[in-house]
Amino acid sequence: MKQTPLPNGWLLSRNQTPAANGLTLTYWFSTDSGPALVEVKGQPYTGFVDAQFAPQLLDWLKPWPTSQWQLKPAQAMSFSNAPLQVLYCYSDKLWQQVQQYCQERGRPLLEADIRPCDRYLIERRIRGGAQWRRQPDGNYQLRAHDFHPTLSWVSLDIECSRDGELYSIGLYGDSDKRVVMRGQGQQCDWITWVDTEAELIQSLLAWFSQHDPDLILGWNVVGFDLKLLQKRAELNGIELRLGRGDTLPLWQQQAGPGRGFGLEGRLVLDGIDWLKAAFYQFESFALDNVANEILGEGKDCEDASNRMAEIEHNFHHNKLALAKYNLKDCELVWRIFEKLELIEFMMSRAQLTGLEADRLGGSVAAFVNLYLPELHRSGYVAPNLEQSDLAPSPGGYVMDSKPGRYQHILVLDFKSLYPSIIRSFLIDPMGMVAAQQAQDEDRVDGFRGAQFHRSQHHLPAIISTLWQQRELAKRSQNAPLSQAIKIIMNSFYGVLGAQGCRFHDPRLASSITLRGHEIMKLTRQWIEEQGYEVIYGDTDSTFVHVANAADSQGAREVGAQLAALINDKWQRKLSQEYGLDSVLELEFETHFEHFFMPTLRGAAQGSKKRYVGAKVAAAGEIQLIFKGMETVRSDWTPLAKQFQQRLYHAWFKGEPLTELIQEQVNLLLDGGCDELLLYKKRLRQPLEQYQSKGPHVIAAEKANAKLGRARYGRGSRIGYFMTLAGPQPQVACTAAIDYQHYLDKQLRPIIEPIVAHTEPPMDLEQLLNGQLGLF
Repeated sequence: MKQTPLPNGWLLSRNQTPAANGLTLTYWFSTDSGPALVEVKGQPYTGFVDAQFAPQLLDWLKPWPTSQWQLKPAQAMSFSNAPLQVLYCYSDKLWQQVQQYCQERGRPLLEADIRPCDRYLIERRIRGGAQWRRQPDGNYQLRAHDFHPTLSWVSLDIECSRDGELYSIGLYGDSDKRVVMRGQGQQCDWITWVDTEAELIQSLLAWFSQHDPDLILGWNVVGFDLKLLQKRAELNGIELRLGRGDTLPLWQQQAGPGRGFGLEGRLVLDGIDWLKAAFYQFESFALDNVANEILGEGKDCEDASNRMAEIEHNFHHNKLALAKYNLKDCELVWRIFEKLELIEFMMSRAQLTGLEADRLGGSVAAFVNLYLPELHRSGYVAPNLEQSDLAPSPGGYVMDSKPGRYQHILVLDFKSLYPSIIRSFLIDPMGMVAAQQAQDEDRVDGFRGAQFHRSQHHLPAIISTLWQQRELAKRSQNAPLSQAIKIIMNSFYGVLGAQGCRFHDPRLASSITLRGHEIMKLTRQWIEEQGYEVIYGDTDSTFVHVANAADSQGAREVGAQLAALINDKWQRKLSQEYGLDSVLELEFETHFEHFFMPTLRGAAQGSKKRYVGAKVAAAGEIQLIFKGMETVRSDWTPLAKQFQQRLYHAWFKGEPLTELIQEQVNLLLDGGCDELLLYKKRLRQPLEQYQSKGPHVIAAEKANAKLGRARYGRGSRIGYFMTLAGPQPQVACTAAIDYQHYLDKQLRPIIEPIVAHTEPPMDLEQLLNGQLGLF
């Protein structure tokens, strides 16, 4: 008889609810046939207690009904190598009291902080896809299963008055593209007209009930759209039941650790947050700016500098224009997510880590999700979070640089250095505990007294698996998965060094970073033994000057030879001295035909993390790479950024600089580049909280005074000019530009590093101050 296939789905949300006989764990899944709710009933809270303390705890528990608890030996040890017993608790009230009892006696339950709805998934290694089976008693059991559905999305955006009164709600999804708007207007199949704000909210709820999307996308969608919807719903006496199963939103602690908001059965993804999570960088994360950079088009409005006034005007006088604007914002968000594959990135991240799919950050929780089931299967229970008395681990190795201009610089990078160190030297939390009971021949020395067991460990294997998955993702051109794996692997060092992690131990992190120091120093020595000069090194990158290269091809050949040589040396060293297999891999990453390492300003000492390199294409075009320079800093003016590009381009091509500099100075002083003098800077806190007021704060205060309202506050980006009357905002600049300021603060710092390295050397003061006489 053919068996019926088990249902399967992809995890959307998790929750837990106390009941009379234990917890009910609630899991919503997306399946090929729609959403599915799976409930696992009668589940306990779980904690572990030292076996020596167990008799005392047992006496305390005896007055409680035995249906509410179980205490029995566990086949597990603590990180102190002490035997443990496990407590299962089926009463929410008892669980709170037993934790307090143990805490007061200095015997806190181990792993008591892990939510049962998370523990159930962690122990079964369920991280995204799952199958479930209904038992004869009606309860469900879940198990991990590889399943990747096509999720349904909606992009949501609201428009409102400056006082928060709702005007319209835009909804852009596969099944429907619609604006719900208050009032009356032109009849369109994509606009639903309603009379009141209450009807507007009710129409939103009806739309979700009908179209039932898995995901809600938006731009600051939790902090603004959903927060305001919640507030306006409460004012209108409406329950905002946007979750599946007709459930209310979960705010703050209800949403679970690390999450400020949650919906049963749905994911909520904010565009700003997920761009940052995927390591995208923009000068401004405003939707208009990001859309222009990614899609080549922006918001559908005429007055970008005063959108609120235009929104309010259109609501009263041109509702169709407001509806188009509202729906366009939804569309832009949708297309940004689609083009950058952010949904795929989110799903890959969740599948790898076991985190709630819409949870941001969570590197510590991701580590625990991956590590805990392996730890338990080895007979250990994780420690609780504790403060360490040991000094924190040092950071990455940064070499003193040799400033100057060079030709033919090679950049040799260790591929994923810290994960490679963990794999090669068997660095592992459990391995450090197990090594305490091991023979000398079964130990590998770390740093600061740490030792690691040669065979009892898990983290190296976890990273190895992730490494292989990333290589496969790269070969199949699965960029979202590759990026997600890279971020996870690189987070492990930080997790082990973070005091917010239960496995935190400075000896673990130090055994990674100090090993990195050793690797970088010895790599430099080996390179210099080959007759090449190392001019700089930073964490995992070594910069090598190939002075005798005949041409670019010859330099690149040296790069490939050096990488092969160093890799062979590390393999031999680890095998002969440690009896270990090296996975350290040095790659020839970049060849700069021209390169400049500046000094610290006003000093002869070489700078760190600041340089300019030039790659030269086959056709002779120069591509400049700036690191830490003004061109890549958001708080410098377009004048500085554009001039720095022109100046280094000319310098590396051997073109005369004096005329270029004089032309730029004259143009500045003659008012020929005023449009390039705008500073832009973000306000990091409310204006009234600034103790020392920088120019951007002063400009913001002036702008608010001019506009008659608090347009600029925390999170705003203010544009301003430096004038003879001090900083003035772009929206209200009336004074004359202070050209001396821009000469001293924008042009001089860019020209100054170069002048000492030109042939013949240039006179900086003559170049700059001599021009003032012409003004």
